[in-house]
Amino acid sequence: MILNRRSFLIRTAAFAATPAFTASLNARALKAAGARVENKLPVPKWSKLPRWRGFNLLEKFNGSNRPFLEEDFQNISDLGFNFVRLPMDYRAWTMDGDKTKFNEKTLSEIDQAIEYGKKYGVHVLVNFHRAPGYTVANPPETPLVWRDKETLEICKLHWRTFAKRYRDVPNETLSFNLFNEPAGCSEQEYFNVVKELVEDIRRESPDRLIICDGINWGGTPCPSLKELQVAQATRGYAPMEISHYGASWVQSENFPPPQWPSSSFNGLLPAPSKKELSEEIRTPIVIEGDFPSDSKFRFRLGTVSNSSEIVVKFNDKEAFRKQFVPKDGEGEWERVVFVEKYGVFQNVYNLDVVLDVPKGTKKISLANVNGDWCSIVEIGFAANGKEIVSFGVPDWSAQKRTSLKVERAENGSVITGGTVKDRQWLWDVGVEPWKEAQEQGIGVMVGEFGSHNVTPSAVALRWIEDMLANWKKAGWGWALWNFRGSFGVANSDRKDVVYEDWRGLRLDRKFVELLQRY
Repeated sequence: MILNRRSFLIRTAAFAATPAFTASLNARALKAAGARVENKLPVPKWSKLPRWRGFNLLEKFNGSNRPFLEEDFQNISDLGFNFVRLPMDYRAWTMDGDKTKFNEKTLSEIDQAIEYGKKYGVHVLVNFHRAPGYTVANPPETPLVWRDKETLEICKLHWRTFAKRYRDVPNETLSFNLFNEPAGCSEQEYFNVVKELVEDIRRESPDRLIICDGINWGGTPCPSLKELQVAQATRGYAPMEISHYGASWVQSENFPPPQWPSSSFNGLLPAPSKKELSEEIRTPIVIEGDFPSDSKFRFRLGTVSNSSEIVVKFNDKEAFRKQFVPKDGEGEWERVVFVEKYGVFQNVYNLDVVLDVPKGTKKISLANVNGDWCSIVEIGFAANGKEIVSFGVPDWSAQKRTSLKVERAENGSVITGGTVKDRQWLWDVGVEPWKEAQEQGIGVMVGEFGSHNVTPSAVALRWIEDMLANWKKAGWGWALWNFRGSFGVANSDRKDVVYEDWRGLRLDRKFVELLQRY
């Protein structure tokens, strides 16, 4: 539509008379004058959560015990966001190693955070990242709450205390997130624990909104929890080679350089005994095709956990078998890694095994027939002085294994197959499994997502935008890990970002604007 100046002025004057325009103008004028403008928060329901958008704040995360900062809440609000998750460690509010003795000073600092939320129109989700009896962090909690009645009673005491303390705070302002990324339990074991906690919370605060992370580190929804009238939360960290590239707290040494979109095969090779993984993922890696004559097959062994017995077959005929057992000291491995949480060595080998491919081979299989798990980080075929390579990335969330193929092309052979990771892949692995739960009347949100600062910014932003677009389509809210820090929009220390000095922070404005669009 084309308007002349007179028509434009008439239309603008008419629009300016509307209540919405006047309210918006008044709000901007008040902010410009330094006045605090209250943001009205939506009323949440366990069956349909609002599309909150915000950040995790880490002042009381895993051993830390600092007061929450009012300026974080103000800055988050002023940037247009309305949600914070507080992943906390119960040791911060217990005293002298006594899990039943609470520190009022620490609890009052949590009170203050909730007040900041009220003041700045930011919903607060209180999470026990380390709960009595469970954490994904180090050191691990023992005994586990899933199987120890006494530990469960202590966990109930903590949540009952929080429920009573905040019984008069409305759900618009506050919700509870019982555990962070539960794992090592069945859905039934998880249900039994959550049921007791929910009952105790609601004796003190009958209508409290409760959000439960899915099992398997937040990746799998739990339909049984619907009976308890709780919402659920998932994660946005897949694929790990994007989100955790270069991260010291995971074994990222064998991750290929981050690309998005990308193509790779699942390099996770678990033994048949790893029953917690799908049956199909516990099958061999298979390569089929027309192999060049006199070619050599190479696989690079990445990490070995505890032990792995690797078998290679050409046309179902065994050609290689060897057991790899990582230990302390020197060996075939490149680096010794002892994982205290599991009490096992998970050494990084980066070891190449090269085998001659017999003439007439149409299929090669690579299996871990006994032990724990290992990773295959490269597969290659060499012939006539040239090698073609495919990169392997361990994918713990995958339910299926895709076969690889060696095919003839104009300029020689190529490896095809594997997994193309793009926006559709993110939808298939990250959204689709949760859609059924959502359609059954369970509210869903993303409690954590983001990328460590070693992943190139351009790659991270392309990946994050694809996730944000999917979550907007699904109607989900989200919380970035974190606001300030290596995953965040402020003080992230990325080497390839030009930061803006903003209120004493080094702000990644491009990242902020991406989040604001969704």
